Amino acid sequence: MSSSPYFSLAVLFVAALAFGLGPLGLAWLWARFYSPRKPNPTKNSIYECGLVSKGDAWVRFRPAYYLYAIIFLIFDVEAVFLLPFAVAFSGLSAAACIAMLVFVLLLVEGLAWAWAKGILTWA
Repeated sequence: MSSSPYFSLAVLFVAALAFGLGPLGLAWLWARFYSPRKPNPTKNSIYECGLVSKGDAWVRFRPAYYLYAIIFLIFDVEAVFLLPFAVAFSGLSAAACIAMLVFVLLLVEGLAWAWAKGILTWA
């Protein structure tokens, strides 16, 4: 072994690079030597889902959809935190129940705030 304290870190860094770049290099070599090249206008055309595109690809996207997604994620994570609490409910102390009550009340407060701001309106 080397006397440097960073030797093992350097070895792990090189291994991580090889692990990521090795398969990419092998796939590139395989495609270069074994895949036949037959370019034609159909293969080189730009398509999406097999259909010829019509119109402009830039469409205005409402930012409210991002807010719906964020609110969904917040309440989805709530379910992940409530499940272990519900499973171990009978063996928990009163302090754990109060902590979970505070957690749920904060989420209800966030829901009330979103409702008051009009984020949850679908129109």
